[in-house]
Amino acid sequence: MEWIVFIVLGIAIIIAWNVYSTKKRREHLLIKYGDVEIVENIMKRCFWVGQTAEQLVDSLGSPADKSVKIMKTKHREIWKYNQTGKNRYGLRITLDDHIVQTWEQK
Repeated sequence: MEWIVFIVLGIAIIIAWNVYSTKKRREHLLIKYGDVEIVENIMKRCFWVGQTAEQLVDSLGSPADKSVKIMKTKHREIWKYNQTGKNRYGLRITLDDHIVQTWEQK
């Protein structure tokens, strides 16, 4: 019977910690970006055209791999997420001059 109390207490602590961490992250992002809509999209792990590279990292984390191509007039990067095999990715996001332009999701 005592072990049930410890298990329930442990679960309650984990839930409380997750709620606290989420609240602190939301507050930090709101201070950082100053826009509730952007913060809500980041918290939902969304990505969109016009999103900055920094916002993308806050939303999806660092990519598994990057391809960089530097041209005369722009700097193009392809960020790759969700590796499914050797050089195969479930999501590729194209950024021009550190702004999301397109993506390909498989």
